[in-house]
Amino acid sequence: MIEGAGDDRVKGADFLQLSPATAAARGLTSWLADAVRAAIIDGRLPAGAPLPATRVLAEDLGISRGVIVEAYQRLADEGLVSARPGAGTRVIGLRLSGSREAGPRSSGSREAGTRETGRLPQPWRARAEIDLSPGVPDLAGFPRATWLRAERTVLERASVADLGYGDPRGSQWLRTELVGWLARTRGLRAEPDDVIIVTGVAQAFALLAQALARGSATGDIGAGDIGVEDPGSRGSRDELAYWGLRPVPIGVDDHGLKTDELARTGLRAVLLTPAHQFPTGVVLAPRRRRDLLDWAARTDALIIEDDYDAEYRYDRAPVPALQASAPAQVAHVGSTSKTLAPGLRLGWLIPPDRMRAGLIEAKHASDLGSPALPQLVLAQLIASGELDRHIRAARKRQRQRRDAMLHALHEHLPQARVQGIAAGLHLLITFPELAGSADDTELAERIRQADVLVHPLSWHRQRPGPAGLVLGYAAHPPDQLRQAAIRIANVVTAARS
Repeated sequence: MIEGAGDDRVKGADFLQLSPATAAARGLTSWLADAVRAAIIDGRLPAGAPLPATRVLAEDLGISRGVIVEAYQRLADEGLVSARPGAGTRVIGLRLSGSREAGPRSSGSREAGTRETGRLPQPWRARAEIDLSPGVPDLAGFPRATWLRAERTVLERASVADLGYGDPRGSQWLRTELVGWLARTRGLRAEPDDVIIVTGVAQAFALLAQALARGSATGDIGAGDIGVEDPGSRGSRDELAYWGLRPVPIGVDDHGLKTDELARTGLRAVLLTPAHQFPTGVVLAPRRRRDLLDWAARTDALIIEDDYDAEYRYDRAPVPALQASAPAQVAHVGSTSKTLAPGLRLGWLIPPDRMRAGLIEAKHASDLGSPALPQLVLAQLIASGELDRHIRAARKRQRQRRDAMLHALHEHLPQARVQGIAAGLHLLITFPELAGSADDTELAERIRQADVLVHPLSWHRQRPGPAGLVLGYAAHPPDQLRQAAIRIANVVTAARS
């Protein structure tokens, strides 16, 4: 149960000048949670500030203690406060990524195109009060206490050898735990020796791109060209291009990647997001999956499967990974960037057998191996079941945020088409009546001037197409998302008039 401060020194009588008389009928819990959340966001409750004990605040406000407990629990579920036995409930030290007081930060992730290559439009690095850049995860929800406990356990047990350079493939313990977890959650077929631990999916792409570029010169599986979804992840596309490949756009429709278009290109490699296509959110249809795997087997091609946010699903069953159906043709990549935090730089690459030795050699040459301690901590989280518990709580929190954004858009912008809502951490709004890239880029800039940062769909296209906006909702509580939706709707409505 979430409890307040462990003693009565934090009194409730003057706490935020609260008055239940201002609450809506039968809305005391939401009223209290909203008031405390607003105080955290604007700095009145700084990091480490204690909340009043539930019994004290209930007595001072003259309301049920159950209301206080439920409100505190909501804030804990949102990652804004934490409770420790004997220490009460305190504000977590990490500010929301959209607050003005936050320090310098990235405005996105690999699908948000954050590589500082100089090729990205300057607005990608812009800042706003509410940052809805797709790919920004819920950093406030990072399980700090759980991670700290696991780290202490690991440090007590770690051998001297565990802290050395070690195997370039990564920790044996982590690779063993990962294959079991991925088999259970994603249906993968792999052994520990099949896995290469990488510093995020960006490194996996870099290693694969270099292998493909080398192969194109030797006549192996490699290719100087690689198929990519269009629209598709701008960051992933730039990563491949940086390492010497030429991304070739392949169209996407409501059934996913157009496999017939891919087959006509003569390509021998493709990168795609089959479980939750970025940015449209569609799932690769069963017929397309079969056609894609048939193409790869027939042409001896490589499929790079980016499983970037498969843990977050709300209104549909999980989609099995492609790797399980064709391990000889699929390189599966994933990371902890959306489940835990991108700053951990922890990911995995499960390539076909024929590529593994060369990739391990390239991994060793690039960094001598990934950081040891985070690998051991992640292994402990998987083994103890703590990772699964964290993901379940995060999924519940993200569903609430998705619902808040979706309902607000339907209320304030009913004429827009909203896609990609069944899973993931972002959604797509399209405007068929707008002509294309010039319109959605200008629209996104007007929205930025309203202090909300979004991505125009055209940033993630190589070829012309419908106008749209890509919105990430993972990093903000429901009230901020509703406010963002209202601002977006106001700008869109004004642009149409």
